[in-house]
This record gives sequence, C-alpha cells and structure tokens, in this order.
Amino acid sequence: MTATLHTTESPTTSTDSPVTGKVPAAVLGVTRVVVSFLFICHGLVGLWGAFGGVDGLGGTVAAFSWPDWWGSMIHLVAGAFVLVGLFTRPAALLCSGAMAYAYFTVHQPIALFPIPNGGEPAALFSWIFLLIGTLGSGAFAVDTLRRRRR
Repeated sequence: MTATLHTTESPTTSTDSPVTGKVPAAVLGVTRVVVSFLFICHGLVGLWGAFGGVDGLGGTVAAFSWPDWWGSMIHLVAGAFVLVGLFTRPAALLCSGAMAYAYFTVHQPIALFPIPNGGEPAALFSWIFLLIGTLGSGAFAVDTLRRRRR
C-alpha cells in the first residue's frame, strides 16, 4: 500500500520554480564574495600593513609567527579561494576554524561575550564561513564551472 502526499501549494509557489532556485544561490554567492573580500582585507593588514596596519602606523605581523602570521596567511589564501569559489567548502571550513580558534584563544579569555571582549568580528566570520562551508559556494563560483565541465 502506498501513501500519497497532497500539498496545498500551487505550482507557481513551489520551491522548485526557476526563480526560487536561483535567488538563494545568487544571494549565497554574493554573500560569499563580500564576506571573503572583507576577510582578505584583514589578511592584507597583517601581512603588508594595508589600511593602517596592525598598529595603525602600517605595521605588520612578524614573519612566520604563530598565530599572527599564519592567521594572516589563512585570511589571504583561504579567503581568496572562497572569494573565487574554488574548493569553497574546505577553504571556508578552514576560515571558520581559524576564526573560532582566534575567538577562543584571544578574545574569550578577556570576557565571555563577544562585544565586551572585542571578538564580534571573529565570531561572525566563524559562523558565516561555517554556513558557506556547509551550504557550498552558491552562484558565481569556479566550483560550479568545474562541475559543469565533468
């Protein structure tokens, strides 16, 4: 005996329509690009002293220092992978983990909650990259082009 599922949605409001299928992918793609661009900017601050540097005077982090230099490299390299949408899921998960590490080792010891401890950007980056790593690259991604070629 088989059961039949009846829905009250009309065909025009179905979640399978071309518009509702493409809009979330476009929003995810734009979010991926904007968030990873901002993330890369943080890497440029540490590595090349961009935007005033780490000290406001153009200073950079010491080469190969843990965790500052390595964190800046993750910002730059993994952020660039997420930006273009290449190996998006693993790169986004690396970015998420780096920001979770930063939050719990740098900010959380100062105070429990993000606003008083200054860790709000780290917490937001961590959760947004976890979301991207889980949902995928969305639209406008090299990963999408690679899948189509196969």
